[in-house]
Amino acid sequence: MTIKVVIVDDQGMVRTGFGVLLNAQPDIEVVGEAVDGAEGLRTIAELRPDVVLMDVRMPVMDGLEATRRLLAGDGEVPKVLMLTTFDLDDYVYEALRAGASGFLLKDASATELSDAVRVVAAGDALLSPSITKRLIGEFSRLGGPKGPSRKQLDDLTERETEVLALVARGLSNGEIAAELVVAEQTVKTHFGRILMKLGLRDRPQAIVYAYDVGLVRPGD
Repeated sequence: MTIKVVIVDDQGMVRTGFGVLLNAQPDIEVVGEAVDGAEGLRTIAELRPDVVLMDVRMPVMDGLEATRRLLAGDGEVPKVLMLTTFDLDDYVYEALRAGASGFLLKDASATELSDAVRVVAAGDALLSPSITKRLIGEFSRLGGPKGPSRKQLDDLTERETEVLALVARGLSNGEIAAELVVAEQTVKTHFGRILMKLGLRDRPQAIVYAYDVGLVRPGD
């Protein structure tokens, strides 16, 4: 199945370069482009892509606001991969809260770019250790949990709660499997159930949730 992509970026060279690299892949097709968030929303509504490459900083409507509006809609929505010039962008925390599935540096190689599109299209999150540290740092700066109730945690088993806490500390599935002395597939199964029970989209949302409800705290 071909992964359909829309690129939303105000820099023509970025759109062209990424388009050439992605269209060279046998399983990826760039079906549209847009120069700002407002045009991006219209293009996405018309073309219904699987993945959107969304620049963070753009005129008219930035990528954060566009992502928030896009993912607040009903029905199926595409996965959003935020484009940034460096991985400690000021928008990281809010973009993840808005529902972005990950971040990609604009100087990514062809392999990194295509792999990133495949990862988020498959429903996984692209969240590097540096982004996770940034997210944790933001929770520390903002002063602890807020937002959703802890009551939903009661729906999780003890092991699922344990897995969620380890995910929030930035561990990969493989690292969690080693920590708990279980198979990696078992961790994936637990995490899938966590997302379903808590009504979360992906790993970034799970990390945000775990800190919001105080399951883990910066420095744990």
